[in-house]
Amino acid sequence: MPSPAKSITIKRTDASDPDFPLLVAQLTFEIREIYDDFRVIHDKYNQISHLDTVVIACANDVAVGCGCFKEIDSHTVEIKRVYVRPSERKLGIGTAVMDELEVWAKEAGYTEVITETANKLAESISFLKNRGYETIPNYGPYIGMEASVCFRKSL
Repeated sequence: MPSPAKSITIKRTDASDPDFPLLVAQLTFEIREIYDDFRVIHDKYNQISHLDTVVIACANDVAVGCGCFKEIDSHTVEIKRVYVRPSERKLGIGTAVMDELEVWAKEAGYTEVITETANKLAESISFLKNRGYETIPNYGPYIGMEASVCFRKSL
C-alpha cells in the first residue's frame, strides 16, 4: 500500500523559532560527518541566531527543513543553512525552501543572492546549478578555503 501524501507547508519566521536551531544542528552534524572537524572553521561564519529571515518547511506539521538569508549589501543577500532531513529529501522540500527565500529576498528589494556550499556535497552543487546559480570565486570568509564552492544568482 502506498504511503500517504505529505502536506508540505513553508513558514517565514526568525531565528527564535525553536525548530530552527534543531535543524541547523542536524545540518552541522552531517557536514562534520563528511569533513570531520575541518568544517569547525566555518562555524564562526554561520552565526544565525539573530536573523529575522528564516524559513521552516514542515511535512504534516513536523519541521523537516530550513534556510535563511542575511544582507550582504543593499542589493545582495547570502542564503545560508539550507537543510532538509535525509528522510524527507527528494520530495521538493529543498526547492520550496529556496523558492521562498528567493521570493522573500526579492520582495525585500534585493536583486542578487549568493551562497556557499561544501565541495563534497555534489547534490547541493547540482541543485544550485539546476536553479540557475553560477559558480563564482569564493567570497568573504570563504576566500582560500578549498572545501568551499560559492555561487550567485540574479533575482
